[in-house]
Amino acid sequence: MKITIETLARTDLATAWEVYNTPEHITRWNAASDDWHSPSSRVDLREGGSFSTRMEARDGSMGFDFEGRYTRVVPNELIEYRMDDGREVSVRFEPADGGVRVRTVFDAEAENPAEMQREGWQAILDSFARHAEAESGSR
Repeated sequence: MKITIETLARTDLATAWEVYNTPEHITRWNAASDDWHSPSSRVDLREGGSFSTRMEARDGSMGFDFEGRYTRVVPNELIEYRMDDGREVSVRFEPADGGVRVRTVFDAEAENPAEMQREGWQAILDSFARHAEAESGSR
């Protein structure tokens, strides 16, 4: 089952791309709620390159590594990757009125309800948009 989420980041394409793909930015926006965070991230943004972002509860009660390998990268337009569990993800960046529309399509996993997955991924994508907009305003 595929799940689609999207957001509008009120920024320019170059900023959206940089914020989405740079470890120092990822660690600032990659969380679904305030009680989670991403203390570390590594990105080798090229076809065949790998990525890993550590996601943890702030109270230290649980955590996991979000990892995979890039299968297609079209700068400022498209990122496709396969997560270590085999699920595939596509992230498209499209200029839109007032900013950049970022649309993510991902394979659902079997452990959690689809709506819970949609809500979690959407919260993270919305956090990305807020951070990208803040970065745009600080330049």
